[in-house]
Parts: sequence; structure tokens; C-alpha cells
Amino acid sequence: MTSNHEPNSDPVEQNRQAILASPSYRLAELDLDFIGRPEQRPVRMQLELDKAETVLRENGIRSTVVVFGGTQIVPLEEAEARLAAAEAYSLENPDLPQAKRDVARAKSRLAKSHYYDEARQFSRLVSEFCQQGVKCDLVVMTGGGPGIMEAANRGAFDIGAKSIGLNIVLPHEQEPNSYITPELCLQFHYFAMRKFHFILRAAALVIFPGGFGTLDELFEVLTLRQTGRMQEIPIIMYGSDYWNRVINFQALADEGVVADDHLKLIHFVDSPEEAWRLVVEFHRLGP
Repeated sequence: MTSNHEPNSDPVEQNRQAILASPSYRLAELDLDFIGRPEQRPVRMQLELDKAETVLRENGIRSTVVVFGGTQIVPLEEAEARLAAAEAYSLENPDLPQAKRDVARAKSRLAKSHYYDEARQFSRLVSEFCQQGVKCDLVVMTGGGPGIMEAANRGAFDIGAKSIGLNIVLPHEQEPNSYITPELCLQFHYFAMRKFHFILRAAALVIFPGGFGTLDELFEVLTLRQTGRMQEIPIIMYGSDYWNRVINFQALADEGVVADDHLKLIHFVDSPEEAWRLVVEFHRLGP
């Protein structure tokens, strides 16, 4: 008799066990190694498309106000703390050029910390009107990360309203911010699928100051609107001083590479109330 600690010497039984343990025997839907293979990319993309669609539809999300902005624009207290840390490091390393550069950058971010509060207030205005006051479908949607995205989700959270976060898998691990409605927090591997869901239900796009990621989303929506490939929505650029320094849209028109009329796709604002008023007027919202 074979003990429990000895391998079974029966070749047929050994083969049976090998069959049951073989990856080929796993159900395809449970075989993560197979689903993760490069040639299964179309399947994974379809799953990301379908899962988000199912979650949003089952939660009754029909239209959204999408808010983008920089991850480094943080609340005043945090910006002050970062500046203090940069200044302390610079004092300890007075001959290090990067230390001085870090102080200058920290001062610049501190000067923009008010955008965090204003994104939070804008989201509160949207959510109060659309989820607690006059009935409409607009729900704030962000990329789910820190900075301006956190502020926008936080504004809805402040008043007990829903908001959506579409997170993305990044090389440096990033958790979703803590203010997203749990059942409306989604994670994507593919930027393309995430972008699709940003645009599909968008009734407005509000762009706060930010960097490459913010610019990426801005120009994608501008291109789709310019070419008539998506629904008409207001494209609202928050912080006219910042955006007029960063991008010279008029120069593009003057160079003849953008039509003059296409500049009318963009609206510049400098207050949460002004941004919300544009959304209200564009969609003729009211009691």
C-alpha cells in the first residue's frame, strides 16, 4: 500500500493527476495566465469596455460632467508642507541646483493650491443641482487620482452625492482617492477604454490646470469636437491666466492650422459659479 507521503506509483493515476493539474484543463474564463497572453488583448479590451458599461448603466449613470486637472495641485496645507520640506532640503544642500529648482516648483504649486478648493466647489455646485435639487442626470466623473481629481470627487462626497472615478494602472502604484463612490470606482489597464468611457456620457468637460495627462484629454476632446465625431458639449478651461501662458490657441488660428470658428469650442472661466453657469446655459437646465 502506498502511504500518503509517498508518490503514487500507478502511471495511470499519475497521468490522471497531471491532467487535472494541467493549465489546458482550466476553464478559459478562470485561466488568468491564458487571458493575460498578448494574443488575448482584444478579449481583455472588450471586458474593460463591457464591465464599465455594465456598472454605469446599472447605476443609472446617463450623463456626466468630466473634470480633469493636475495630480500635483493639492490643498493649501499640503502645498505649504511640501514647500517647507523643499526649503529645508535646499538649506541643507545650498550648492545643489536641483534643490533650488524644487523650491521654485513648490512655490508655483502653492500659488495654484486655490484651484483644488475651486474644483471642489464646482463639483459641489454640480452635485447639489443634479442630485439633490432640480432633477437631472449629471454626475461628476474624474480620473480617480489625487490632486484636482480628488478635489472634484471630494466636492460631491461633501454633500453625500455620487461621483465616478476611472482609475488607470500605472507603473508606480496609485490608489484611487478616498472620495469616489465605491460602486462607481473602476480600474482600467487600457487608456483607450478609459478614454472611451470619459467621452461616451460626457455633457461637459472642465479642464483645470495640469500637465501632459490633462493636455492629452483636452486635445482629444477638442479633436473629436472639431471633426464632429462626438456629441456637442461645452469645453471649459478653468484658470485663464494659466492656460493663456501654457497654450497660445490664437497662434494656431493665426498660423492657419486651426479654423477661427474652432476657437469658439473653448470657454475660459475663473470661478466655479462661472463654469457651472456655462453648463447650465449650454444644456438649458432649469426647474
